[in-house]
Amino acid sequence: MRSEDKVITYLISRTFTKLMKTKTEKDDQESCQSTINPSEWKGRTIEIDDAGTGDLVGNAFIGFRDTSTGKIIFQSVPVGLYNEENKGKDEDQPKKHIVKIVIKALKALNHSEGDRILICRGNCFDLVREYFDENKVYYEPAIVEGELQNAVEGRFIQHLRKLGVRSNNLTMDSGIKRYFILFNWVCQDFPNRERYVKTGFPAWKKKWRNIALERYQKPKIGKTQRRELIERRANEIYQNMFEKPISMGKATSVGR
Repeated sequence: MRSEDKVITYLISRTFTKLMKTKTEKDDQESCQSTINPSEWKGRTIEIDDAGTGDLVGNAFIGFRDTSTGKIIFQSVPVGLYNEENKGKDEDQPKKHIVKIVIKALKALNHSEGDRILICRGNCFDLVREYFDENKVYYEPAIVEGELQNAVEGRFIQHLRKLGVRSNNLTMDSGIKRYFILFNWVCQDFPNRERYVKTGFPAWKKKWRNIALERYQKPKIGKTQRRELIERRANEIYQNMFEKPISMGKATSVGR
C-alpha cells in the first residue's frame, strides 16, 4: 500500500471512530463547555481538575468539587512517580495512580449513576477517560474554570511554599513564567533540590538539567566581594589620575 493510501485509510478510520463514539465518550473541542456556565443537568455534577502535572517541581494534585454542596477534596500524585527511574519502568505510572485516586475520591463523594462528571481535557486523565468508558461512567470533557480551578491551583502553590519556593512572582497561573520561577529555584541549590524535580520529563534530561547544574556551579559573588571589587577598581582609577594627570591645556582646548 502506498503511503498516500495509508494516510487516507487512517483518516477514514479516525473519522469513523469519532462518529461511532457514544455520548459518554465526547472529547472533541466543540463538545467542551466551561464549568463557569455549564449546560443544565437534572442530577448532581462533579468537577475534576488537575494542577502541577505539567510543572517542573513538586507533587501534582487532583481536585474534585461537588457542585450541589460546594464540597472540594484533593488527592495528590507524588513527584516520585514522575521521576526518571519510575517512568523508565512504566511510563504511565502517574496516569495509573490518577485512576486510583479518582475512583477513591468519587467513592468519598458518593458518586452515583445519575451524576454528571465534568472532567478537564488534560492528557493526565487519559486512562481515567478509558476507565469511565469501560465502566459506563457518564462524563463530559470540560474547560474547568472558577472555584475548583482556583482551589486546586492554590493547593499546589501551598505545596510549593512548603518546599521552600519563596518567590513573590509565584502565582496560580501555570505556564512558562511559573516554569522558570521553579527552574531558577532549583538552580540556586541544585544538589538538594533536584529531588523535587519531575526528572522523567524528557526536556529535563536533554537540556535543562545541564543548564541548572552549570548555573549552580558558576562562582557566586557575594555582597562583600562585590564591594571589595568596586573599592579596588576605584583605587585603581584614583591612582591613574595622579600617575597620568589630565593636561589643563588639552582640557581647555577640548572645552572650546
